[in-house]
Amino acid sequence: MKTGTIKFFNDSKGFGFITDSASDKEYFVHITALNGQEVKEGDEVTFEVQETPRGLNAVNVNLV
Repeated sequence: MKTGTIKFFNDSKGFGFITDSASDKEYFVHITALNGQEVKEGDEVTFEVQETPRGLNAVNVNLV
């Protein structure tokens, strides 16, 4: 599992970005990957990365 911080999340559109703590890379995250949790900018999270046709996405995201 990777750790990171919610950089941006738009509740009305259902997506945002997570900054990886180890590499500073940013990953797209969709609301369906949040396991029913609500997140806001600055929240610490754990996540996995999954390859999609549009690139790497954060999945299985959980608040720390």
